[in-house]
Amino acid sequence: MLNPITKEFLWNVRVYFEDTDAGGVVYHASYLKFFERARTEFLRLIGWNQQELLEMQTCAFVVSDLSIQFKRPAKLDDELQIRTTLKSLRRASFVFDQRAYKGDMLMTAAEVRVVCIDPKRSAPIAIPAQMYETIEQMIQADEAH
Repeated sequence: MLNPITKEFLWNVRVYFEDTDAGGVVYHASYLKFFERARTEFLRLIGWNQQELLEMQTCAFVVSDLSIQFKRPAKLDDELQIRTTLKSLRRASFVFDQRAYKGDMLMTAAEVRVVCIDPKRSAPIAIPAQMYETIEQMIQADEAH
């Protein structure tokens, strides 16, 4: 769901046993999975299915770098809300601000740069024009408010 006021994409996830360490705390790598799923669902919401892009051999998206801060431990059976915001857009990449909340408490925050690559050559390419324009319009609408 896209919050019309903040322009954040909101996606809920429950913490399962497989997401935790032996102490029942969310294992750090599980946040990467939660954030990946939220980015995928965000792209789906704006009309882009990653599987279709791969099948058409148009492009694939890969994480090129990220920074993550762990604020509080989430635990088994917690419901988290992943809030995803587009922070910036370049010709072949974009940056997401992603945060995991439990209620109003910030649990984890990350900045993730995603690069568009040619799936055959694994080399950076420009984001398809129609997708780029859709994302650019979202960012411009966000900046206008």
